[in-house]
Amino acid sequence: MSEKNPEGASRRDFLKLASVSAPAAVAAASLGATQADAAPAGPTGEVLLQDTAHTRAYLDSARF
Repeated sequence: MSEKNPEGASRRDFLKLASVSAPAAVAAASLGATQADAAPAGPTGEVLLQDTAHTRAYLDSARF
């Protein structure tokens, strides 16, 4: 168990790196965030969904 893996990083090294890189990625994303553009409003001021096959299938499956 004391031998190092000659092929590269071990699982333990990967877990150490993953535990450090995940919070760093969240911090970088929050610092670099910009305000998103608003969706175009419909004629009455409400945001409309695009009429596609995907949205139709979702709306059909969500009906009660």
